[in-house]
Amino acid sequence: VQLQASGGGLVQPGGSLRLSCAASVSIFSMNHMGWYRQAPGKQRELVAIIISGRGMEYADSVKGRFTISRDNAKNTVYLQMNSLKPEDTVMYYCNGVSRAADYWGQGTQVTVSS
Repeated sequence: VQLQASGGGLVQPGGSLRLSCAASVSIFSMNHMGWYRQAPGKQRELVAIIISGRGMEYADSVKGRFTISRDNAKNTVYLQMNSLKPEDTVMYYCNGVSRAADYWGQGTQVTVSS
């Protein structure tokens, strides 16, 4: 299983970006899929997650600004990020968990700066 993350880049404060995570398998096979982020020297933290049968959950720091969604036909999960802040500057990772294993994408850098 491969997860291909994309969509990161440089954006000004208040701007928007949409991250994409394309899976090499049907995302129906995943119990949950989500986005995490990790700053240098810090632990990886949950940003947003879609849990099968339960819906979406978000970190308090992104509630109201970020939206996670999925396109089952494209086997892709998205993270729409609005009202970006400099403190959102960090590497973002896509994650998928099935019954068999835990999968990670390669990460995509988001930089929020004027």
